Amino acid sequence: MTLLSRTLQAAACLALLLPLPLAAQDLPVPEGEPVLTVSGAIGQTNAGDTAVFDMAMLEGMEPVTIETSTIWTEGVQSFTGVPLHVLMDAVGATGEVLSAKAINDYAVDIPIADWSEGGAIVAFLNNGEPMSTRDKGPLWVVYPYDSRTEYQSEVIYSRSIWQLDRITVK
Repeated sequence: MTLLSRTLQAAACLALLLPLPLAAQDLPVPEGEPVLTVSGAIGQTNAGDTAVFDMAMLEGMEPVTIETSTIWTEGVQSFTGVPLHVLMDAVGATGEVLSAKAINDYAVDIPIADWSEGGAIVAFLNNGEPMSTRDKGPLWVVYPYDSRTEYQSEVIYSRSIWQLDRITVK
């Protein structure tokens, strides 16, 4: 056996001994101030029967940036956030509808069809800056409105909840 093959074999054995990466069900506990709580028909939790996220946790979940105009802002805006389908995968959502609620208790239902790749995101940055509570933040469900005409409807606009802080999967 050559030195290279013994080294490769030892590396393979060592890899088997290392702890496995955190599985989806092993959500870390937030270290910062919680900004989003997900409950209901979910399989992955980190605080009792809920999944609680701080901003750092959301920022670490494959964020994407979309460029789109909105009916609430001037001109094309840049939004960065977690794709809704990534967030729902992380919590093991098994329901058909999200009941999303804002800090001011505004509530809207978002159907499973909107949890698709290329669809809505839970934005935490607008034009590269965090959003204050006074300016629709800290979390805003944003669709890529300019990408598809079906995203330019009153139904979709009503689902674009800002100041999001709670989701119940039903």
